[in-house]
Amino acid sequence: MIEQTKPDVRFAFILSQEFTLTPFAGFIDAVRHAADERDHSRQIYCTWTCIGPDLDPVRSSCGLEMPAWKEFDDPKNYDYVVVIGGRLAFLNERSAEIVEYLQLAAKKNIQLIGLCTGGFLLAEAGLMSGHRCAVHIDHADALRSAYPDVLPVTNEMYVFDEGRITCPGGTAAIDLAVDILSRHCGQSRGMKALTALVVDEHRKSHSVGRMPFQDLEICGEQKVEDAVKYMRQSLSEQISFDQLAKKLNTSRRQLDRLFSEKVGKTPVRLWREMRLEHARWRLVNTSRSITEIAYECGFSDSAHFVRTYKKFYGETPSRYRDSRRRHAFP
Repeated sequence: MIEQTKPDVRFAFILSQEFTLTPFAGFIDAVRHAADERDHSRQIYCTWTCIGPDLDPVRSSCGLEMPAWKEFDDPKNYDYVVVIGGRLAFLNERSAEIVEYLQLAAKKNIQLIGLCTGGFLLAEAGLMSGHRCAVHIDHADALRSAYPDVLPVTNEMYVFDEGRITCPGGTAAIDLAVDILSRHCGQSRGMKALTALVVDEHRKSHSVGRMPFQDLEICGEQKVEDAVKYMRQSLSEQISFDQLAKKLNTSRRQLDRLFSEKVGKTPVRLWREMRLEHARWRLVNTSRSITEIAYECGFSDSAHFVRTYKKFYGETPSRYRDSRRRHAFP
């Protein structure tokens, strides 16, 4: 029998209305496997519970419902409070009580985690101002619009920033859980969770997830697929779209029309976004200079790169890099 007087780490989960199951299940299952030997699932090395403003069932985005196990209690009972977001249209439901509890937890210096759109609830609570927030690229514009003082991050699996931890959801929540579990329980326990969930390898926070433009490579329109593949493989090349159209044996007008139908934006805009996303990743993950990154991402010079980057992200490349290094989790 294992004797354990105090767990290494304690989690509380808060479910928002229409929460997404995958990040919740992935994270909590990783905790479960790390908490005990073999598959006994006893809460020994880790503890977890689901809390809420009441015990009414909470509907997930797929329709399954789950009640909280207990009503909100003292946040000091936990090391991490994890809020599971979901469909944006329903985040306002139950949000007032959740926001109030998150604010209380922050005052008591409890680490806060936002999974999926959980980062929106942290921002709604006024707890993300000036912080970097990992968000799915499909929700980045909504985050910028609703909370302009928050810094959206769309090219990282998860972000640690001064007591605020965010993750865009999906299977990236497993990687985040393994990272946290390894810090508190040791590498072997973190890896036990990974192995139990049949995950091949642990993706670090700076790993780049699959980006939406990659899905365009199988969109069903051959010219668009070929164009996107070429763009992705040629981020450093400085060629015109007339030249690109010629390579694809079509006209720029035809390419614009196909992109309008299949992508909802022009080829020029898509390629610019690809370059900027790649540049953003290189700013964090390499020591290359701003000028070197500009040329490597297809910009004619560093001044053009800085202007374009600031217009798109609302900050300069150097400020983003400095902010990331300053707020990096120890």
